[in-house]
Amino acid sequence: MNTLVEAAAQVFSREGLAATTNRIAERAGMSIGTLYQYFPDKLSLLHAVAERHVRDADRRLTEVFAQLRDDAGPFDATMRTLLETIVGLHSERPRLHALLHRMAPQTAGQLEQLRVFEDRIADEVAFHLKRCDRGGDDVEGTARMLVHTIDAQVHRVMTRHGFDVEALVLTVDRLAPPPR
Repeated sequence: MNTLVEAAAQVFSREGLAATTNRIAERAGMSIGTLYQYFPDKLSLLHAVAERHVRDADRRLTEVFAQLRDDAGPFDATMRTLLETIVGLHSERPRLHALLHRMAPQTAGQLEQLRVFEDRIADEVAFHLKRCDRGGDDVEGTARMLVHTIDAQVHRVMTRHGFDVEALVLTVDRLAPPPR
C-alpha cells in the first residue's frame, strides 16, 4: 500500500487532479485491479497521501518542538527554525501540497485530525511567545493567527510563487512584534 501512496503522490504532484488511477497503478508497477483492492478511486488515494503528509509533518514537527524547547533560544531563532522546517515539509512537491490543501480533508474525522494538529502547533507557538514575552495580551489568539496565516501563505501563495522563509519571518514580526 505504501508503494501506491507514494506513486499517487508522484503522479498527483506532476499532473494534479488530471491524474488517473491507471497512471498511478502504472507508476506503482501494479495492475489497476490491485490498486482498486486498496483504494476505490483516485480521491481516496489523494486522502491517503494527505494523511501520510500530516503524519510525516507531525513526526518531524514533534522532533523540532522538542529541540526548540531544549534550546530555549531567542524567539527570532526559534521561529526561523520552525518556519524553515515547515517550508522544508512543503517545498519538495509544491503542486501536490497545494492540491492537498484544497481537496483534503473531507470527512469529519479527517477535519478533526487536522484541527488537533493545527491546535498542537498553535500551542507550541504560544509557548514560545509566552517564553519570549511576545504576542501581546492574547498570546493564544496571536499564536492561532500566526499558524493560520503561515498555513495560508505556505499552501496558497508559496506553492504557486516560490517559498520564501524571509517573507514568513516578516509575517511573524508583524503579527507578534517584539516588546517595546
